[in-house]
Amino acid sequence: MTTANDMIESGTSPKLRPAGNVALRPAQQPAGPFEVPTQRREPTVRDALITGLLVIYQAFAAVAAIIAELFLAGAGSI
Repeated sequence: MTTANDMIESGTSPKLRPAGNVALRPAQQPAGPFEVPTQRREPTVRDALITGLLVIYQAFAAVAAIIAELFLAGAGSI
């Protein structure tokens, strides 16, 4: 990677595009985390399975926490 010190020592200036140039097209730029990718794909069974597991895990965790709380509350009264 070229740093500012490398450019100063070598005597070359950075190559900048003129202001009138067209920027890169979206297909040439990688999609960021908040950008929609240019190539869309259809949802698969794997996507549905992962989504379902993420939802079911939360429900099971909540039920397990309630059962553990009831068990511990009952065990303290002995």
